[in-house]
Amino acid sequence: MAESMDIEEHTGDAPADSESKPEPPYPPENYSWYVVGVLMVFYILSFVDRQIIALLVEPMKADLGLTDLQVSYIGGLSFVIFYTLFGIPIGRLADSHNRKGIIAIGVALWSAMTTLCGLAGRFWQLLLLRMGVGVGEATLSPAAFSLIADYFPRHKLATALSVYSMGIYFGSGAAFTGGAIIFDWATKLVAAREGVPFPVLGDLRPWQIVFFAVGLPGLVLTSLLWTVKEPVRRGAIHVKGKQAGQVPVRTVLRYMRKNWKTVLCHNLGVAFLSVAAYSGGFWDLAFLGRSYGWSPGQGGIWYGLVTMAAGAMGVLCGGRLADYLTRRGYKSANMLAIFIASVVWLPFGALYPLMPSATWSLVFIFPTIFASAMPFGCAAAAIQEMMPPQMRGQASAIYLFAINILGLGLGPTAIAYLTEHVFRDLQMLRYSLFCVGVGAHLISACILFLSLKPYVKTVEELKTWKSVL
Repeated sequence: MAESMDIEEHTGDAPADSESKPEPPYPPENYSWYVVGVLMVFYILSFVDRQIIALLVEPMKADLGLTDLQVSYIGGLSFVIFYTLFGIPIGRLADSHNRKGIIAIGVALWSAMTTLCGLAGRFWQLLLLRMGVGVGEATLSPAAFSLIADYFPRHKLATALSVYSMGIYFGSGAAFTGGAIIFDWATKLVAAREGVPFPVLGDLRPWQIVFFAVGLPGLVLTSLLWTVKEPVRRGAIHVKGKQAGQVPVRTVLRYMRKNWKTVLCHNLGVAFLSVAAYSGGFWDLAFLGRSYGWSPGQGGIWYGLVTMAAGAMGVLCGGRLADYLTRRGYKSANMLAIFIASVVWLPFGALYPLMPSATWSLVFIFPTIFASAMPFGCAAAAIQEMMPPQMRGQASAIYLFAINILGLGLGPTAIAYLTEHVFRDLQMLRYSLFCVGVGAHLISACILFLSLKPYVKTVEELKTWKSVL
């Protein structure tokens, strides 16, 4: 028998030295939901730290003399390159090592890097620190997806992952609303000191104080992970009384190559949705300022409230829709729910940048964010459904690589490039949002439609595959 773990097609009885042990029951549901709540807290913190740059675009540009493209590098590319580079090896670790320990290290790292952004006074310093934030945040979702999949049965998984994914919108909303309140307070604090430096820290700008305020809580809240238990990895084959460990990279690649249509369509389809979502999340506040004259404080509060309400409702409704379709017998339920969301977004996402007033724009932004949020719990659930247990962390990391390299890496930068080099007018930001958002969603809808049949085939064939040693 081979020394390395492999994925083989099941053609008969299990090997003589392997054991098909019955799995223990799922943990008590109340505790499982508590774990989801703890993980969601960290997801909220990660998106506060990730999105706070969007609130501070104009103040940072004014103090540091930055261009739109430079700000997009700080907020997008510098973060996403290291987030994605480290995500896949961290995903492999999550498939065989203690997942809550991996998350704890990551939370401490990204919180420290965000806090240190408050001491930065140069473009290159912010760039390097944002790379560190990306490395830390790369630990969270691959491990969290895998943990939640071991706490909930299949018919509740999409809802559970959707509740966790609500952290995206609570965090983004808190970055805007809470960040705006902190920014206004910091502005008054700096003005009241009348140029007197802060002890130890020296001269600080209001935007630097905001980084301290959003980075430090993560260092304290890391202790919550002591209350999370590492669950049994469900669906894993036990060999000689031991649960199978990490699978070789070649095995993961072989499985993905066999199911390349499913993996490619899933990752690319959701990635193009992320292009529109991250583009809006990064530039909408600047759009409200440039098109309607709203200040960062005014726009941040209202946009943050809309983001929290619409995003949380959308991601939860997406998960509930997928679980409903699963109970009704749709084998492609998770992918079908994502496809529906991609189509629902189009009329609202196309129109909100073109509205004649900020009020009407916010009215249309609400269903835009709602529809943008619907896919994210379903997309995570689809990975858990279509991948063998020992590959879920790695598959999640590859998925996060795709949606972040395209969504966060390409989206905000594409907006900045169109505004500065195609339209050549910063006031034309609204048309950049229109072009990138609508184009990305049309591409995504086509890819997601093509994914439905391959996805069903992969899920069905997975039942005949097993991990053996």
